[in-house]
Amino acid sequence: MDVLVLSHSWQPLRRVSWQQAFGWVYAGRAEVVRHYEGRVVRSARQEWPVPAIVRFIRATARLFRQVGVRFNRRAVYIRDKGRCQYCGRRLSLREFTLDHVLPTSRGGQTKWDNVVTCCGPCNRRKADRTPAEARMRLLSRPVKPRSLGAGGLQPFSGVPDEWKDFLPS
Repeated sequence: MDVLVLSHSWQPLRRVSWQQAFGWVYAGRAEVVRHYEGRVVRSARQEWPVPAIVRFIRATARLFRQVGVRFNRRAVYIRDKGRCQYCGRRLSLREFTLDHVLPTSRGGQTKWDNVVTCCGPCNRRKADRTPAEARMRLLSRPVKPRSLGAGGLQPFSGVPDEWKDFLPS
């Protein structure tokens, strides 16, 4: 369950887990603007409503300053549009593998410009070689994306009703 985070000036910043938002509220850094109806967090002695929207009490822009997109499997999959970068086959989130263009055994690093989405057969065929040595061509050159756009990681997609008054339409 996610929580909408507002700046001290009531501008939407991002969504975070209820645990993270609850920690900010408990520490006095944020205040609860709205709760989820009928949902509570319980300890051995107390019960609190789960926050739906929290607002920072002071300016905290540095918390959310992130340059570019964070590297992870899902982000690489979205960047490569869910296709094997050698044969072009459409892959599901469960069946794709990550391939190092320059193998790690030869000094290749796990970074945006060296990792691509790959199907199992192409990954086995390429093995511990470069694409040129394996006589395979990359469909697109791997680069670090500036954003993932509408690829599936939209910060405010699928919003709860409690948030709608605080987001632009």
